Amino acid sequence: MQKAIYTTVGIEELLSHVQALKGVGARFVQMHAERNVDDGSYRLVYTFINVRAAQEHIAQDGSYAIENLVVEGIDQYQEIPSISSYYPAVFPFENEVHDLFGLAITDMQIDFKGFFYQVSTAGPMSVITPEVKAAREKAMKVRAAAEAKTRKAAAEKAAAATGAAGEGTGDAAGAAVAQPAAAAGSDAQHDEAAAKAALKAAEMEAKLAAMDPEKAAKVRAALAAKAARDKQKKEA
Repeated sequence: MQKAIYTTVGIEELLSHVQALKGVGARFVQMHAERNVDDGSYRLVYTFINVRAAQEHIAQDGSYAIENLVVEGIDQYQEIPSISSYYPAVFPFENEVHDLFGLAITDMQIDFKGFFYQVSTAGPMSVITPEVKAAREKAMKVRAAAEAKTRKAAAEKAAAATGAAGEGTGDAAGAAVAQPAAAAGSDAQHDEAAAKAALKAAEMEAKLAAMDPEKAAKVRAALAAKAARDKQKKEA
């Protein structure tokens, strides 16, 4: 007998729960999305088998438990963190969820440097717009350059610290070299953040262009109001 366990978690808690399951040897089985016809929100279900616990249950009474993580109330434009860094086998499932529902899966860890093919509308067989394609390609290049810049700065910092220790120059020399290395890392992060923001804006414009004009106007107004609130919080 299979015992199904369902645990509802928030989107911000998803990765910590997945990490815990990975830590105890759980095996990924599948994931899928469901659309709530009442309010248009989405429900994600991630299914695992805790292998060690399953072995104990099977030895005792021939049964085992299937563990499910459930994320409720997902908005169409909400970013969903990929769990592919813990379970690479999730890739085709996350890919299908995106292709079928247009949900945004972020930080994929398979072949795409944190990005993967995304459609411009929520329907299946949608075609990506040239603007989104260009923004995504630019973001990927900026990310690669940022990662290379950060790695180089870290290597220079490590080399300088090693040299300073050997020459007996103390912490002052290490700190002097650490400053430009830290600045390089900060610049790289800023460039990557700007590229991500441009990509997100291009994707949103593509989605708005595919909407009914009246609905698009409401979404634009809501986004503008949110941007104004965020700006006020930062300035406060």
